[in-house]
Amino acid sequence: MQNALWSLGGVPREHRSDSLSAAFRNLDKDAREDLTRRYQELCTHYGMTATRNNAGIAHENGSIEAPHGHLKRAIEDALLMRGSRDFDDLAAYRHFVDEIVSRRNARNAKRIDIERAELKELPNRRTTDYEEVTVRVTSAGGFTLRKVFYTVPSRLIGHRLRVRLYDDRLDVFIGGTHLMTLSRGRASPSGKHDQVVNYRHVIHSLRRKPMALIGLVYRDRLFPREPYRRTFDLLIERLAERQACRIMVELLAIAHERGCEKELADELSACLDNRQLPDIDTLRARFAPDPTKLPNIVVHSAPLDAYEALIGAGREPNTAGGVA
Repeated sequence: MQNALWSLGGVPREHRSDSLSAAFRNLDKDAREDLTRRYQELCTHYGMTATRNNAGIAHENGSIEAPHGHLKRAIEDALLMRGSRDFDDLAAYRHFVDEIVSRRNARNAKRIDIERAELKELPNRRTTDYEEVTVRVTSAGGFTLRKVFYTVPSRLIGHRLRVRLYDDRLDVFIGGTHLMTLSRGRASPSGKHDQVVNYRHVIHSLRRKPMALIGLVYRDRLFPREPYRRTFDLLIERLAERQACRIMVELLAIAHERGCEKELADELSACLDNRQLPDIDTLRARFAPDPTKLPNIVVHSAPLDAYEALIGAGREPNTAGGVA
């Protein structure tokens, strides 16, 4: 709603929504009251009167739901014309949808301009479009929020973190310091929990206990690219579990420490095409730092008498004529 108001450049006197009974029916009392309070605060910030459709009046529901249905069909048609539903990332998909919305809004530009004169001015700033919660990092190296487990660096185990929960991401703070941004996960409609896992967060723990890889609930989410997962499947097929886990953890460690996740994935794909197991020593040498590109650092040690001079300069004579 905020994005729409700021794109419009003004605020209508009234905001009308569906009765939202379906959204509220499955929430407990505290959640219902919280959602209502937050919606009222949003409307108050923009000076809008919040109204909703009258239950059972079909044409009122249609006036709200029909434009949404038209937009969904327009997106579906655009996807068919595009020939693919695959996008590089969420940002690319959002850009795709924004273009469709902009074209549809352009058709109504004249009518919008007529209404624009009746709009109230926007407030000086946007209001918060996130929820803020506090979580504790467990010994598993992460925290659970809204039925989703998120990994964080192991150094944060035991710390209480402040999380700003947006629609698409989590901003994580410790005190007033921003630590990281995590992609937001969603629990399955069936109620099954989800995981958002970054192998860089847990690789140091796995190197101490490689066999933990076998029983990890989020193991499939741990692998950053498909060749890593397929490589682990081949290792388990060909080798004993202990050896397979050790090799896989070392591969992830190389990807993390040498910054070669994509390049290593390409090497693993070549091995998989030939049904060969990766050779750790060869890969470690392949992605080792180039000695010719390492900086030549010369450290000049300061003479100790320079410190004595600094100490002496900081001393002040006392009233007895000595040095304080």
